[in-house]
Amino acid sequence: MATKITPRKSRQPVKKEPTSFMSKLTHFLFKVLLWFFGLSLFFVVLFKFVPVPFTPLMVIRAIENKAAGKEVFFSHNWEPIENISMNLQKAVIASEDGTFLKHNGFDFVAMQKAYKSNERGRRIKGGSTISQQTAKNVFLWQGRSYLRKGLEAYFTVLIEIIWGKERIMEVYLNSIEMGNGVYGAQAAAKHWYRKDASSLTPMQAAGIAAILPNPRKYSATSSSSYINRRKAKIMRVMRTVGKINY
Repeated sequence: MATKITPRKSRQPVKKEPTSFMSKLTHFLFKVLLWFFGLSLFFVVLFKFVPVPFTPLMVIRAIENKAAGKEVFFSHNWEPIENISMNLQKAVIASEDGTFLKHNGFDFVAMQKAYKSNERGRRIKGGSTISQQTAKNVFLWQGRSYLRKGLEAYFTVLIEIIWGKERIMEVYLNSIEMGNGVYGAQAAAKHWYRKDASSLTPMQAAGIAAILPNPRKYSATSSSSYINRRKAKIMRVMRTVGKINY
């Protein structure tokens, strides 16, 4: 008698649940953040040891000049901090960030004062420290968006941890705009006073620091009452800075 063989049922393939859009988006954003963190960390570590060749602002100014049909130029000569006059280091601390040597990147008292004054409609400087200005100048674009301010805070924390105060000051003094097409202490010293950055006198250093709020509008050698008042105030504060120990 023949044995009846029951055919085996073929195993149905297990259907995979379709990945949701939100899951894909989350995975993508995580990868983007991971890449951003890695790249930002790489460049912060790199610029701890390597001179910053150019900044986003230099590129922006060049594009603006090109679009306006003007000559595209800029003067930028990197100098080690040992070759930059201590007078200029004191002058920018006196002018831009009196607590630079004490804070961890942020001056919350100055930020609070700036916020309250802005609320009242008074125009004063924004309370950004030298560390914040350096982070913005080297890694970011100009502007006042919340995104840029958030990234500025992020890079400020990184450079405070990885660079330290002396390197922050060195990069700051080699990258900020100090005149129309003039970037950094050496270029500024040559442009305004026909000398090296190492030879700047207290008065000359105060002159350069006095124009930092708007270096394309003002002149470090100007005899205007506004610049003279700023120079005098900066020189008074410079005497209180004392010896700089990074």
